[in-house]
Amino acid sequence: MNEKVAELAAYPIGDLQLKGFKAYEVETKVHPIPIYGRRDFYKVCLISGHTLLNYADRSIDIDDTFLFFGNPHIPYSSHIQSEMMTGYACLFSEEFLKLSDRPGSHHESPLFKLANSPVVAVSEQQTAFLIMIFQKILAEQESDYAHKDDLVRSYLHLIIQEALKMNPQDHLVKNKNAASRVAFFFLELLERQFPIESINDPIKIRTAQQFASQLNVHVNYLNKSVKEITGKPTTVHIAERIATEAKALLQHTEWSIAEIAYALGFEYPTYFNNHFKKITGAVPKSFRTKNAVTAQV
Repeated sequence: MNEKVAELAAYPIGDLQLKGFKAYEVETKVHPIPIYGRRDFYKVCLISGHTLLNYADRSIDIDDTFLFFGNPHIPYSSHIQSEMMTGYACLFSEEFLKLSDRPGSHHESPLFKLANSPVVAVSEQQTAFLIMIFQKILAEQESDYAHKDDLVRSYLHLIIQEALKMNPQDHLVKNKNAASRVAFFFLELLERQFPIESINDPIKIRTAQQFASQLNVHVNYLNKSVKEITGKPTTVHIAERIATEAKALLQHTEWSIAEIAYALGFEYPTYFNNHFKKITGAVPKSFRTKNAVTAQV
């Protein structure tokens, strides 16, 4: 039997890194290869259609209009069950919303927390209002207004606040267990060390044993739980997250490679070079020189 599957929004984001946000209209047809993984940005979507969302260790079956909140710390993919999925999406960086003068941070919202549902069901009335907000974001994105970024940030905050007033409806296929809780805590502890904002404040927890000690569990149990829930070993999560941060530092700072190596917890730049090449296939210097900004939605 051929299963209809698709990525939630396979769309090129182009200059997201330069502008900090990218909005677009979603019109996704069936695609043969759903991609499960982390993205380099936060994502807010208003979507209509039937989809099976794989999010961390959970599967969420949705056949309605809904808001989806994705963040860079949690892998996800969407298997489309209907012929077409339509709606709107906005991608934005951590830095983009941090520029706002509003108190608090969007990633502190329950909508972006690892243990909470990333899906909020919306009514017809709410859908009409949210469509209007997304259309305003699209219009500002194309405008020449000098303060359009401030308007877009305000619209994003409004979407988040509206979602917080709604009741999230979670259709979880897979229930949490002790292993998933350990995996959640591990991933949260890993992410808590990033982003690195100072050369003088390097990451301090880099090994599975160190994470196990922080979580008060045996390292074997940590490794078993993480592998069972995420499908990847603890060491792979750590190595890939360090490489991801390395890419960001190479692209968006003027730190030397030796300084980046130190900030990422490497004793010698050579160790960092070997680690980076093993994960990415390129050495840090050539990656920085090429400075190819590619990302997957």
